[in-house]
Amino acid sequence: MIVLRCDRGDGSLDTVNAMTENGDSVQIPWEEARAANLANWEERVPIHEVGYGVADDEHPEALSRVVLDDLAAMAPYLPGGTVDGLDLCHLQCHIGTDTLSFARAGARVTGVDFSPAALASAARLARRRGLEATWVEADVLDAAAAVRAAAERGGVERGAGGREAVATATDFDVVYTSIGAICWLDDLDRWADQVVQLLRPGGLFYVRDGHPAMYALDENAPELRTVYRYFGDGTAQQWDDAGTYSGEGTITSTRTYEWPHPLSEVVNAVIGAGLRVERLDEGTVVPWQFSPRMVAVEGGFAWPEPDRARMPVTFSLSARKA
Repeated sequence: MIVLRCDRGDGSLDTVNAMTENGDSVQIPWEEARAANLANWEERVPIHEVGYGVADDEHPEALSRVVLDDLAAMAPYLPGGTVDGLDLCHLQCHIGTDTLSFARAGARVTGVDFSPAALASAARLARRRGLEATWVEADVLDAAAAVRAAAERGGVERGAGGREAVATATDFDVVYTSIGAICWLDDLDRWADQVVQLLRPGGLFYVRDGHPAMYALDENAPELRTVYRYFGDGTAQQWDDAGTYSGEGTITSTRTYEWPHPLSEVVNAVIGAGLRVERLDEGTVVPWQFSPRMVAVEGGFAWPEPDRARMPVTFSLSARKA
């Protein structure tokens, strides 16, 4: 699970440019924004290892709550309602907790992420839990070629349990991404094209993420108040925040860049890539506390009543390759 603001900044003045506030639009090359985001996510890894409970390997047999919820949503579109025996590619997998939950559920898993530190953490966790996984270091916008290259190198990571290694997949029955992922991408058409290249004919793509209407809100306001852009215009939103959404600690590489994507853009990117949309849902529960006003509920956090029925906090989409 990848989140950040997607766990929002605090609205204070930018520490580098006093004329720029958190959430303001900026023109920045993708390579420069990517480098800043990578530095930020590299520093998050040790904090998240503790926050996620993997540092002490808490509940090693359990599936993550994110995966439990997503498996239930995916089940109607999976053979036999399960990922057992399927090849699954997890895009933007971070430290691999959700990826390895799918492995625990019986899938042969490949995790893709741009952070070397996150993938090293994921590989350590897989070995401790005796699970087999392939980890591919790449931008998600270049995922298909990177996965093929990893397969040629034989990039499987074997778990400590000693199961026989199998050939690394280059295409998949399921491509999956979930929670706080696509706000880090500037080009959803290119993203959707990677998904299509990774899927086998008949394969399922599933994405669940924070709702763009929620990301447009001031999370610290005493009511639902839109202050940030809902629609994208090609520019990034700039943030400075030393905190993170899980675990204690602060980060020195505070600058990050995100891109707002309205729900229509997400759906049209998927359709434009040639996938057939099977289902689109919007939800009232999100796995992290986006706003201090949110209350703990089964599966995460939600707006207090009566706001719960007024503003979605997640969307999920299931689509299939012909």
